Amino acid sequence: MSTLKLDVVAPQGRILTEEVKSVIAPGTEGYLGIRPRHAPLLTSLKAGVLYYRKVGDKVECMAISGGFMEVGPVQVIVLADTAELASKIDVEKARQEKARAEKQLRERPPGFDLVRAEEELQRCNAWLKAAAAE
Repeated sequence: MSTLKLDVVAPQGRILTEEVKSVIAPGTEGYLGIRPRHAPLLTSLKAGVLYYRKVGDKVECMAISGGFMEVGPVQVIVLADTAELASKIDVEKARQEKARAEKQLRERPPGFDLVRAEEELQRCNAWLKAAAAE
């Protein structure tokens, strides 16, 4: 049975190192499926849920908020802007941050940064989707 070594690294450190059967990642142009012996690839990632199938066929996931992914025949390296395992997500905090981002998008207060508020909303949505998939 062929496997991939999945490494996920974020500014806070190594998030995950795991032998997996496949990876599904949120590329900027859409979700990408990766299996062993995939052609070499370097791509940017957007906020979303990164899914991975463990050797025992259990699918797990994590939320990421962008970054880059390098794929080789036997390894996938994700350099994420932020990443959190679904099992460790604080759902209540994510809901509060989502509500705050939505309020800013509605009210647009002085000094409002539209791009930053939209990115924050996408990040919160990814965290909530990953937590729901857990």
